[in-house]
Amino acid sequence: MRPLHLPRAVCQRPWRLPPCRFLTSTQRRALSSGEKETTNTQQRLNALTPKWEPFWNNEWSGLPQFKENAKEKAYILPMFPYPSGTLHLGHLRVYTISDVLARFKQMQGYRVLHPIGWDAFGLPAENAAIERGVHPATWTLQNIDAMKEQMKLMGGQWSWDRELRTCDPAFYKHTQRLFLMLFERGLAYQAESMVNWDPVDETVLANEQVDANGYSWRSGAKVEKKMLKQWFLKIKEFQKPLLEDLDALAKDGMWPDRVLAMQKNWIGRSEGTKLSFDIEMDGADQTPLESLQVYTTRADTLFGVMYIALSLNHPLVRRLAERSEPLQDFLNQAKDFPPDSKEGFLLPGVRAKNPIASLVDDEDISDTLPVFVAPYVLDDYGSGAVMGVPGHDTRDFAFWQQPKTSSSGSVKLDTPVKYVIHADPPSTSSEAIVHTTKDQPTLDKGFLASKDARFHGLPSDEAIEKIIHQLQQAGKFAERTENWRLRDWLISRQRYWGCPIPIIHCSDCGPVPVHESALPVELPDLPASFFQGQKGNPLADDKNFKNCTCPMCKKPAERETDTMDTFMDSSWYFFRFLDARNEIELVNPGIANAGMPVDIYVGGVEHAILHLLYARFISKFLATTSVWPEGSKALGEPFKRLITQGMVHGKTYSDPTTGRFLRPEEMDLSQPSTPLIKGTNIVPKISYEKMSKSKYNGVDPGATIAKYGADVTRAHMLFQAPVSDVLEWDEEKITGVQRWLVRVLRLSKAKWFPVSKHDLGAFRPPHDLDISVITLLRYLHKQDKLHTAPKLFPPEEAFFNALHPDEMVLLAIVHETIVSVTKAYTETYSLNTVISDLMTLTNAVADTPHRSALTPWFKWYAMVHLLRMAAPIAPGVAEEAWQTLISSTNVYFRKDGTHPLRSSLNTDTHPGPSVFTFGFPRADGDAIPKLKPTRTCVVQVNGKRKFQVDIRKVPVDVRDSDQPSMRMHALEELLKTEEGRRYLDKEGGVIWRESETKEADELYPEVPKGWTVLAVKRCGLVNFIAPKKRKEPKEAKEVKGDQGKDGEERWVEVSRPRRKHLEGWGSRPTQGKGQKKERNKK
Repeated sequence: MRPLHLPRAVCQRPWRLPPCRFLTSTQRRALSSGEKETTNTQQRLNALTPKWEPFWNNEWSGLPQFKENAKEKAYILPMFPYPSGTLHLGHLRVYTISDVLARFKQMQGYRVLHPIGWDAFGLPAENAAIERGVHPATWTLQNIDAMKEQMKLMGGQWSWDRELRTCDPAFYKHTQRLFLMLFERGLAYQAESMVNWDPVDETVLANEQVDANGYSWRSGAKVEKKMLKQWFLKIKEFQKPLLEDLDALAKDGMWPDRVLAMQKNWIGRSEGTKLSFDIEMDGADQTPLESLQVYTTRADTLFGVMYIALSLNHPLVRRLAERSEPLQDFLNQAKDFPPDSKEGFLLPGVRAKNPIASLVDDEDISDTLPVFVAPYVLDDYGSGAVMGVPGHDTRDFAFWQQPKTSSSGSVKLDTPVKYVIHADPPSTSSEAIVHTTKDQPTLDKGFLASKDARFHGLPSDEAIEKIIHQLQQAGKFAERTENWRLRDWLISRQRYWGCPIPIIHCSDCGPVPVHESALPVELPDLPASFFQGQKGNPLADDKNFKNCTCPMCKKPAERETDTMDTFMDSSWYFFRFLDARNEIELVNPGIANAGMPVDIYVGGVEHAILHLLYARFISKFLATTSVWPEGSKALGEPFKRLITQGMVHGKTYSDPTTGRFLRPEEMDLSQPSTPLIKGTNIVPKISYEKMSKSKYNGVDPGATIAKYGADVTRAHMLFQAPVSDVLEWDEEKITGVQRWLVRVLRLSKAKWFPVSKHDLGAFRPPHDLDISVITLLRYLHKQDKLHTAPKLFPPEEAFFNALHPDEMVLLAIVHETIVSVTKAYTETYSLNTVISDLMTLTNAVADTPHRSALTPWFKWYAMVHLLRMAAPIAPGVAEEAWQTLISSTNVYFRKDGTHPLRSSLNTDTHPGPSVFTFGFPRADGDAIPKLKPTRTCVVQVNGKRKFQVDIRKVPVDVRDSDQPSMRMHALEELLKTEEGRRYLDKEGGVIWRESETKEADELYPEVPKGWTVLAVKRCGLVNFIAPKKRKEPKEAKEVKGDQGKDGEERWVEVSRPRRKHLEGWGSRPTQGKGQKKERNKK
């Protein structure tokens, strides 16, 4: 990277940062307190990432380069950091998320770009340099060096060859080129404007940089209003696509709803009506006055207008202020009013005429209206004028309630508020306009009340159309239109540490762009003395920088001394990463087509309006140029998917009585679960708050990494909360993740494998670790390790049923975990569930009993999948465990020179290729249901279906003809189910209640004596058959016969009255013993 040219004065007296706290705090505490690592486990975990990083660097000499013909790329980008000098847990969280996703994509075979850079310009660096009396470049570059070392400790894999710094002339040369492209298209202009002025930092702030209470987002100073000539970018030219294309970003949840809503609100399109109010003014000045153009979204409330309000900078206000000292005093005071002020100044002798008053027969409508100057009216809303309707607008209502200022003093408005919109249709004209002193306005649309029958009772939307039509018919101005809240982007900043604006001001030629060949316009080499306590812009005082020659007429001219807003740098830096060493272009167009848009962008929701909106604007502009020729295919959108991580809150202790925040040294933490305040032994109040110095709840991520290791810290960071939620950092809970990773390391030693060299030498895994399960089983069968029963099952089913149920469960968990983890990595980004799923799989490997000689093989198979899934999250542990596992089973690999697991280094320390050189596991979705160790069992009683449940499958070595074993298996499994116990429980089961005996069967004590159990279809059907009842001899019954209509006999049983008419046709009467049946013959 091209080094920054530092001033000679700075180089003669270098300023050094104190020792980096991130790197040395734990070491300093250890030296002072004698702290040592308590276990070998921690020491080993700490060493894993540093141990394997050189190996990874040898395996890959950087990530794949982007080329014009690149396919299947994955551009993963975290928002680049401001180099403050120290990383905090918020940094650690966002960079862990992006690194995990980048590693995952790389293992999936994508051409991954995961770059990092530094948002190095800006006020904070300049202010910090001024406080220390050093040059901003010195401060910034030393901070970058320190933070770069800190980031390497995190275990991240970055494209360091693409590293950039926005303060590097090699970068801001192209920022200036981008400005000139906007200028040439007429999208960059200079104009006088009332701006937000920060009196502490002495610079202009964009509206977005002023909070709701009117304070600077950086210095915290009360923002003032000031008229200055400033540079703007016409973001309003792109307001329609900026709004409409949010719908594309909303599909499939690609962008968070919260961010989309914030941008929609900020762009703020509304549909309404533009109306014209004529102005009358008393006095000798008879200069014609233009009508006031007013924009409103609720023209249906025109009947309830009670005043007109103008902005502070409205042309009429400025004109009147020239001859009205009280008005000018009010305008001077207004800059100190709070943003939500409802102060107002009544313009004397000025009246507005309601355009609807002359067209309707309704004396309740005010013909003339007072006109006020009101700070709450924005200059750029409509034309800087609003119609005041206190009855139906919250701001107007509050304004009407507050006393106003006039040239003669204070004025109190005591006229009752008019309500012209009713929730229900008013029945008569007497229920027309209501004058009342209600304490709040009614905001919803409803039905218009008027004494004019043409309008009375109309719904709001119909009333709007009717009003517009009547005004137009009368020759008055009224039209449907839309209004946008979005304003052009003010980029001028009156500071040194920023990108110079490449414009030269000539008295004859006006603003002239610097020629491209003269770029970059570099910041001058100012000595450090320029920054010792100085405020404002030193560029304006540097004549060597300011004075120049006009490129067009060659006359003396002045260089622009404002620098650009730092959001200009971050609005396009993601393009530069694609082609970071291109000295001629922002980015090669072919590379831009191949690399853009960014596939996954990770950062905080606090950037929803400023950075993300500006980045979308610049990208859409570049999509209309040759820089990004195919940008229109992506609608010019720079980021496909946006992930906004939540903040990290720290554990905070405070005094329960006074509420004072407590320092760590004031706490007795010998028992972390029950902390006490030293000296009083009072239990403190514990909460989780945003980390800050004033709350003493900051956490040094370097200390955590030094204590537990990067992998444990990363995994704990992800496991504690979903990505988008606030993370409450609690170090006490980190031991759970630590125990999991230690267990993974232990399992990787494969102690469950046979120790015999003969058995180990016979262990031959396939070359492809991700073959389907059925292919794997056939492979084992071919090696004579899996024995099937093809006569009992169809061919494929025979392979699955040859496994023990516990082995089937293990394999099923493996592939179910691959499915859920892959979905989390690609769709839901619920990285906390990834860790919980991997923990479940780890437990399954450890807890599965050895049921056959193949069980160790399947555990090895599960481990190679587990380690590859864990590698993006815990790369050091995964690599260590991977190499250990491969080394433990390396006998066969040494014989097979073509096996992918064979070591290329042939050393004990590096027995095989990296875990990252193998693909991410692929799930065999078809095998999951076949690996299910249970089957559906239909249960019958005496041939009638009663219920069905899932039971474990019958072991493969049990033949269908072995009914005793089938029955025993069925009974044992059914008793494990709730439905089965309801029928078989001896203490009230259905079968036992229906049985005549309570004596248990000798062979099958689960059923009563004499009952038969029939299990067929390998327990797919189980029938419980009750013993047949013995028939008792019946007494003779008298039977009478008669003749039916058709001559057939009909028989009636006298002793069975319920069967009085058993008609023949196939049924025969019951005869008493020894009794002859008499028949009537035809």
